Amino acid sequence: MRTTEQTVRAAPLVESVGRAPASGKMIGGVLTIAVPVGLWFSPLPLAINSRHALAVASFMIIAWITEALPHALTGLAGCYLFWALKIVDFEAAFSGFADQTPWFLFGAALIGMMASKSGLARRLAYLVMLRVGGGYSRLLLGLIFSSLLLTFLVPSGIACVVIMAAVAVGLMEVFGLSRGSNVGRGIFVTLTYTAGIFDKMVIAGASSILGRGLIQKMTGIEVYWSQWLLAFLPCVLATVVVTWRLVLWLYPPEKQALQSSVEFLRDSLEKMGAWTPMEKRSLLLMSLAIALWATDLIHHISPAVIGIGVGLLAGVPGLGILELEDLKRLNYLPVFFTATAISMGEVLLRTNALNSMTTVLFAWMRPWVTNVFSLALVPYWTAFVYHIFLGNEISMLATSLPPLMNFAKTAGIHPLPLGLLWAFAAGGKIFVYQSGVMVAGYSYGYFEAKDLLRVGFCLTVVESAVLLLIVPFYWPLIGIR
Repeated sequence: MRTTEQTVRAAPLVESVGRAPASGKMIGGVLTIAVPVGLWFSPLPLAINSRHALAVASFMIIAWITEALPHALTGLAGCYLFWALKIVDFEAAFSGFADQTPWFLFGAALIGMMASKSGLARRLAYLVMLRVGGGYSRLLLGLIFSSLLLTFLVPSGIACVVIMAAVAVGLMEVFGLSRGSNVGRGIFVTLTYTAGIFDKMVIAGASSILGRGLIQKMTGIEVYWSQWLLAFLPCVLATVVVTWRLVLWLYPPEKQALQSSVEFLRDSLEKMGAWTPMEKRSLLLMSLAIALWATDLIHHISPAVIGIGVGLLAGVPGLGILELEDLKRLNYLPVFFTATAISMGEVLLRTNALNSMTTVLFAWMRPWVTNVFSLALVPYWTAFVYHIFLGNEISMLATSLPPLMNFAKTAGIHPLPLGLLWAFAAGGKIFVYQSGVMVAGYSYGYFEAKDLLRVGFCLTVVESAVLLLIVPFYWPLIGIR
């Protein structure tokens, strides 16, 4: 039987929603072939190269949407077709692999593996929750703070859910509460939703790393790690407070005082024993990475350089944190998928096919985005609705951000705030299928789909209200306008 730490190490970095039903895969397979072939030979009023680029891109997009093939395999096949069919040269077809974004994700994966292997992530979660105190109300607050802390350490929402769920299941056993209890529903819907939204406020998960990379690739604007964190810091604070009060209101506890949780947390820490040398070295290296990321506005060192550098340091034999077997277990497919998504955007840009996609997808937004207040509302809710139909958030950003950035240029809108809003909106979810993080939390059986629906919708409205305040008044103060 696998331990929790082994489960965490094996957790994927890209939040896939799982395997599609057989009928859905069959339909997806047909569309994946029929639509590209139709576009390839269609009499569209486009240059031949642009039309062929759109055809291959449609293969990638439809396969990502329908999950007819694994995401990384789809991306690699698309890049190969761009090159083999002579739409662009090899350097352009695989240009995403020379971009810093997938390697930023690789470095973050190494750091996350270091946190989980050493046991540091679990220990910090116990310490935070113990510090906050016992009782249902404080326990919930401790879960939220622990989830936020893990966002900086573990670049996978699923891994965060696994870590926090191991703690929560133990607490449920101490409380003697079964699945379906208010306490269980409240705890698990909290740890699930926060794991899926905090990594949009910090450049930590695969989706925010991809979003940042696409914004930079399509616009040439440098997006700093610290700038992203500062931009969404008010949303972080609002999410902590509103989630806490909302869950307490929706799921009042069966037992008013659950003080036994303190004893459980203390016992769990005692079982872990004293801080190990590996935990101390992991804490030192991750503190170094976070400190450098948080000050990148000053030194301008790329987050990818920092992430890979610290990750490679963890593999130095003298430090003794990551070994060859750990590197073999690392899931490299998310890195390939991210690289191929960026490659697709670059090919569409070079062949001028992106202009056609922009007209189809976003031209309708032009008359609605007339001022800074509508800028805060229209893209956010458009992305929210788009995410409902395209469940996987990575696919959502990969297929929509390149034409969105092109739309910003043609419409005279500054692309940075628009890109930030769109990437952040990927965190707003109301259905389980919209993210593998939601599926992972839901699979424990402590809450129902309707619980996620009402908590998710309430928090989505709150985030929108916060954006309506910070985009016009706060973002200009930190240089985002």
